[in-house]
Amino acid sequence: MKKIKWAILGPGAIASDFAKAIIEVNGSIYAVGSRSLKKSQEFASHYHIERAYGSYEEMLKDDEIDVVYISTPHSNHYEYIMESLNNNKHVLCEKAITINGTQLKEVANLAKQKNLIMAEAMTIYHMPLYKKLRHMIHSGKIGKLKMIQVSFGSCKEYDVTNRFFSKELAGGALLDIGTYAISFSRYFFSNQPNEILTTMKKFETGVDEQSGIVLKNSMDEMAVISLTMRAKMPKRGVISGELGFITVDNFPRASTATINYLDGRVEEVEAGETSKALLYEVEAMNHYILHKNNENTLDLSIDVMNTMDEVRKQWGRI
Repeated sequence: MKKIKWAILGPGAIASDFAKAIIEVNGSIYAVGSRSLKKSQEFASHYHIERAYGSYEEMLKDDEIDVVYISTPHSNHYEYIMESLNNNKHVLCEKAITINGTQLKEVANLAKQKNLIMAEAMTIYHMPLYKKLRHMIHSGKIGKLKMIQVSFGSCKEYDVTNRFFSKELAGGALLDIGTYAISFSRYFFSNQPNEILTTMKKFETGVDEQSGIVLKNSMDEMAVISLTMRAKMPKRGVISGELGFITVDNFPRASTATINYLDGRVEEVEAGETSKALLYEVEAMNHYILHKNNENTLDLSIDVMNTMDEVRKQWGRI
């Protein structure tokens, strides 16, 4: 079987964790690229990477690379996805995969034209627990799906210069943490939401600090989402049906869930390991590439991005 050669574009904090995952799954990483050759070389030395490049452009011209993992801030994901695809590289990009639906549609169309795989590094789509829960829900375990509740509060330190609060760097709660919450809802919804209501409080820099979002689809399934970047809230998802409800705590990388039934029974569900969240993403991407599977999770990412576009439209900005 062909060994897939991975490259990392942007050796930051999350890239370090992802490098460990690639090595555990693939045994090695082929290349790393940074705007700083010194930083790239230090990263390559630490993770025993074969090639280190001092520019993204130079790295992407390396014909040996099969797939690029992009871990830069999401404000420039579009630019680097386009350049990777134009250099005939498959792409796995950190969330949020782009900053709006127009960008995502353009890169998705290019990937399709060039017969390349593109996917979002969204843990929700790859954790074994969620695949198991979705199968249980489809089998009627909790009856007809009615309501999803998701909360995510990440109390970021007050710092107007931080990228989380920067309008120029596409900061704000929605693109940073809201993408997890909406991805959770969409993963279990039968189809894309077609009704959206929302309200938002701005941070002083103009980005969204906290918000409430209500979604409904054509099957009358609903989701209520609470987000904040200046208060602590549980990362909790609750999926409710006619026969019971499923609670998932610390949902972005969850491996356990609890089902409470109407008759008082309680069932614990386990699948996968939280510590292997990034390994599951690497394994999934390898599978997509080796099996030339364009029917991956990208359609879910597109639905989520279109939902976020409508949310921001109602807030008065895109």
